[in-house]
Amino acid sequence: MQIRPFVFAAAAAAFFCGGALAQDSRKAIDETYRDIQDTLGVVPGFFREFPEAGLPGAWASFKQVQVAEDTALNPKVKQLIGLAVSAQVPCTYCVYFHTQVAKAYGATADEIREAVALAAISRHWSTVLNGMAIDMASFRSEVDTSLKVAAERAARK
Repeated sequence: MQIRPFVFAAAAAAFFCGGALAQDSRKAIDETYRDIQDTLGVVPGFFREFPEAGLPGAWASFKQVQVAEDTALNPKVKQLIGLAVSAQVPCTYCVYFHTQVAKAYGATADEIREAVALAAISRHWSTVLNGMAIDMASFRSEVDTSLKVAAERAARK
């Protein structure tokens, strides 16, 4: 039987620390549940179902990217992106979540429809491009040419 170093190290640390590692872990999990409650007003069932060992990290990424309002993308745009991705995955839970939160951040019905339509269009052309094995170098050249023409036209206006 092969012992993986990281598994052995964790087990040894727990043994030699007299359970301090387990207590620290339990404390981090309890603090995470409190932070979720404080932030969302409820601890959603999907967080309670998530493996506790990974909960602090999962919540941290959710909170720092999904929930945070002071990131590179504004909250409404993040929710519209989340909606578009969720529609493609597909995940009805996520579609509901992102739609409701996008609306809370002021997304209009037209913006929501456009985000979903863009996801559909992206999926359509991705299927064509990948299924037909379109040459990537040619594709990039065509995109670059198209953008150059658009910039020239905009400069003339």
